[in-house]
Amino acid sequence: MYNLNDQECRSLDISARREWLLTNGIGGFAMGSASGLNTRRYHGLLVAAINPPTDRMVLLASMDAFMSCGPDSIGISSNQYPGTIFPEGFLYLRSFSTNEEKATWIYEGKGMSVQRTLRMHPGQNAVTIVYKNLGKGQCVLTLRPLVSHKPYHENFRESPGYPDQMKFAPDLTEVRNGGISLIISHRGARMQPVQGWYYRFEHSREADRGLDSRDDLYCPCELTYELGPGESAVLVASLDETMPPIEVGHDENNPLDGVGRLKTAARHFIVQTPRRTSIIAGYPWFTDWGRDTMISLPGICLCTENIEVAKRILSDYGTQTFQGLIPNRFCEEGETPDYNTVDATLWYANAIYRTLEAQWDATFAEAMLKVLQDIYTWHKAGTLYGIKVDPNDGLLTQGERGVQLTWMDAKVGDWVVTPRHGKPVEVNGLWINMLRILEWLCGKLGQDADEYKAAAEQAETSFEAKFFHEGRGHYVDTVDPLDVSLRPNQVIAMALPFGPAKGARAKKALKIVKQELLTPRGLRTLGPQEAGYRGRYEGPLPQMDAAYHQGTAWPWLLGQYATAVLRVNGDKKEAKAALDQATDMLKECGLGGIAEVYDGNQPQHPNGCPWQAWSVGELLRALVEVSA
Repeated sequence: MYNLNDQECRSLDISARREWLLTNGIGGFAMGSASGLNTRRYHGLLVAAINPPTDRMVLLASMDAFMSCGPDSIGISSNQYPGTIFPEGFLYLRSFSTNEEKATWIYEGKGMSVQRTLRMHPGQNAVTIVYKNLGKGQCVLTLRPLVSHKPYHENFRESPGYPDQMKFAPDLTEVRNGGISLIISHRGARMQPVQGWYYRFEHSREADRGLDSRDDLYCPCELTYELGPGESAVLVASLDETMPPIEVGHDENNPLDGVGRLKTAARHFIVQTPRRTSIIAGYPWFTDWGRDTMISLPGICLCTENIEVAKRILSDYGTQTFQGLIPNRFCEEGETPDYNTVDATLWYANAIYRTLEAQWDATFAEAMLKVLQDIYTWHKAGTLYGIKVDPNDGLLTQGERGVQLTWMDAKVGDWVVTPRHGKPVEVNGLWINMLRILEWLCGKLGQDADEYKAAAEQAETSFEAKFFHEGRGHYVDTVDPLDVSLRPNQVIAMALPFGPAKGARAKKALKIVKQELLTPRGLRTLGPQEAGYRGRYEGPLPQMDAAYHQGTAWPWLLGQYATAVLRVNGDKKEAKAALDQATDMLKECGLGGIAEVYDGNQPQHPNGCPWQAWSVGELLRALVEVSA
């Protein structure tokens, strides 16, 4: 449970920057700020996954709410308009709390007290909202739903044709547009079909990013409830008019340790739908991305005892390979998957190994070996985007003009910020790791492994000869062409189960990484003394993209660093120290989540996606590892 007290609630500097998230396990969610303000265009009380887990749409964006007793009235909601906030519900907000199941607000003022609780329906695009009169007198609750049919990456504007169909019944209001219905069940309310537009809602976090920050929203009706002491108004917003409300029970106060809190956070990211089982890369704006899924899987699935889910994810991705590559991302409806990645497929091999290491399954292993053998064949012969094994040294090369293929994939217009063409250090660490996994799998299944063993030995010899720079004392970032920049990617080549960066050289490099790149919130993506270093991740989106991998600190890399310390130095105490403040991040941005990035310089402010799967997954995996 994550809480804001009275003082924190009424400070917009705090409550408008702390976000809550509820998910339904099929890609839909509810999300907002503790203050009640929708500070992002992605915020809403019901953001439905129309074709789970994708095609998300903001349907119920907000709810204007007022409580009155006699002549007195207070607003118990908040909306940002140009130059003003109305209602000013945050001024009456006395507490806010959230966990993985529900979010709860308590408002008090002018002798009145009301609790609002919101909970998502597991496996359904539906949300139950309950307003309970906690006061001693009879009160009148007035609600005005504010709706849209907005693809969640977009903005919404007044349209004379919206909605294209309305339906009113005593206990139900349906707003239908483009074949998609938002159904609001409001048993016990006096309903007035007061239809009209509310204009120019402002989303401050979008303004910060230099994006269009304004929406218009539509109000289909006004709902009035008379509530005696202890009585509740219950609403359900859904795509299905038969959807009953979900019970909102009492909280159980079971304090969790750091690992327990990260396991709880991991639940948000697993999605299981008829189309596929996968991992959402981050909320609110990411769907399921191949690289993010495979990096996150050991923590998100294996450390939460979801091994069967992990196997389904890996099997589903195995059916989607194209010319030896898994998708970089699954797209929205009507689009084809993107395969523009060199490392996602190699992380896929690592996730297979981790899963089989956690629980051996010969049938699954045989199926995965066939997929990996096909991947190996394509990489050896050459596949998309110049991805190919160099026969001269056995290392993997890649790159195509205007395309970014590694995890450092920022692009501003036509400018690829960190192209990293040639042979990146972590890509070849991953390539060697995959070759050794193939050798291991063949051995376990009684098949000939000589080709993979020979390929691994050639690549390892070349890695040792080419990647360490004696003058700088660390591994270079790429060879052929050479880039000697100090970056954290070398740590991945140290941390992998069969990583080739080891011994005295790795110890020396890790010492420099600790001095220059390690921060309490992640590893910097570029050394502070390097040309082009940017210590702040802020400003309009192009400015942030330019800083994305030029010094910004990434929490997920702390997991790789801690594992590298264990493998290279054998120092569990030092590995634990690197993770000391990991769970503090669970309350610094998304309450119960860990942000995508932090500033490289102190003070380190969180930014980017507030719930990032690999931030949670890698920190969980590493904490479990160092605690063993």
